[in-house]
Amino acid sequence: MADLSSSDMEKIQLEHQAAKLFMRAYERETGREIRHLWHNQPVRPDVSCMLEGSKLDIEVAHLYGSEEEAMNILRRPLSEETRAALEEQSREQNTNHRLLSALNRILAQKATKSYKSQRVWLLIRNAHPQWNAHAIRHLRRHICVPRHHPFEQIWILGDFEGKSGIVRLDTEA
Repeated sequence: MADLSSSDMEKIQLEHQAAKLFMRAYERETGREIRHLWHNQPVRPDVSCMLEGSKLDIEVAHLYGSEEEAMNILRRPLSEETRAALEEQSREQNTNHRLLSALNRILAQKATKSYKSQRVWLLIRNAHPQWNAHAIRHLRRHICVPRHHPFEQIWILGDFEGKSGIVRLDTEA
């Protein structure tokens, strides 16, 4: 990892932090043991762990509410693609509509990916301070999970620190 840029190292740290918070919340809410986190190479999902003794890969995405918010969290300039998406998203004044738009965009983008993995979950870490697991559960019926995607399960970490819990998005439950 010595050849990685500081922004790559920061991305890895954010992915690991999100995965650790998710693993703690998942274990607390389901009672299933999930341990041993490690980072993967680019053709594989971001991180791997062991779920009750079986390998599980996790692809991590972050959900931001605005360009300023993303830059404050990332402490660096954003890519043009991220900038454009956040600029479009910021035009919507209603927080719930912005949440839905951003979530649906991430889900649509990730659904087109393929991974060298036997078993992969998608984890979306919410970074917007006005959104939490309760708000996401309330809006679940408006979230567009694509019919075809490479993920065994799709989860959202309700807030940046993981305090509000997790929500599974690929089920009606």
